[in-house]
Amino acid sequence: MVFHGGSMAQDIKTAFFDIDGTLTSFVTHVVPQSTVDALHALQRNGVKVFICSGRAPSYMGVVLDTIPVTFDGIVGLNGQYCTTRDGLDYRHPIDQADVKLITDWLETHADVVANYAESDYGYFNRTNAALERTWNSLGKTAPKIDVHDPRERIANHSTFQISPYVDETMEAEIASMCGNVRGVRWHPAFTDLIPADGGKAVGMQVMLEHFGWTKDNAIAFGDGGNDVDMLRFAGIGVAMGNATDEPKAAADYVTDSVDDAGIANALKHFGVI
Repeated sequence: MVFHGGSMAQDIKTAFFDIDGTLTSFVTHVVPQSTVDALHALQRNGVKVFICSGRAPSYMGVVLDTIPVTFDGIVGLNGQYCTTRDGLDYRHPIDQADVKLITDWLETHADVVANYAESDYGYFNRTNAALERTWNSLGKTAPKIDVHDPRERIANHSTFQISPYVDETMEAEIASMCGNVRGVRWHPAFTDLIPADGGKAVGMQVMLEHFGWTKDNAIAFGDGGNDVDMLRFAGIGVAMGNATDEPKAAADYVTDSVDDAGIANALKHFGVI
């Protein structure tokens, strides 16, 4: 399929953006001015812009508050939580039985740190050096670290995502013991455990149906393993130049890195701005 210019660009009604490594740079920890300008150009052209991130909504403000752009909605928690400025409120938490199974497993693995993400709050079961290294690597985009005993919250709060610092073998072990859980990764140190029937593409579909669009009306940008479904699903899937191999293979197009105006260059390549 030929994407450059023409009717394909005219069909694009919406753009979905991952945050870490896509909007924000892992080098400078800020959103480049070229990206801010591109987002404004999209909105001037009538294209709606959405966040599509593994972050919980409570972890997004540290980035979004620094961007002079009003997004039209959020696909958060890897697709499990979707909201729009006009009232959409979609939530797909992890099944309570699976949350308990994962929590039980974590209690028997006292050296494993995990983040629990609710719709409006995120916390860790404990801290360790691996967590501190990861948070330090995020620089000013790293949210505040809160620590709680999960047993005090999981019974009375919906859990949308649990992110343990485990390798792929342990990730598979945890997922296999649950009824409806899979892991997606955007960072080598940890995995995001979400409902197996969820994901960014599911959240995007919810958003598109809300506005009466199809996936052919969407362009999406990502850089990590948790973006693969999103890039395959969108009418145009764009991997950043700094992306890992899996999203690059899944994308329709690989642009420049976030630090080299990758988003702006891709939108110009396809004639969307």
